Amino acid sequence: MPKKKQIPEFKNKDEECAFWDTHDSTEYIDWAKGKRVTVSNQKSSTSFMRNDAGSNETPGQ
Repeated sequence: MPKKKQIPEFKNKDEECAFWDTHDSTEYIDWAKGKRVTVSNQKSSTSFMRNDAGSNETPGQ
């Protein structure tokens, strides 16, 4: 399997959304390694959430 491309750093969510609108996530993420998760007791929200697999960074830093 070819090595996946590194996801670039984004300045803001708009820049990230524009990137994913024009790029194929399968070139960056091995979806075969994905795991199903269940998120319960969530309230409706318009917040943006990003989950970086393998990231050791603390959100907000």
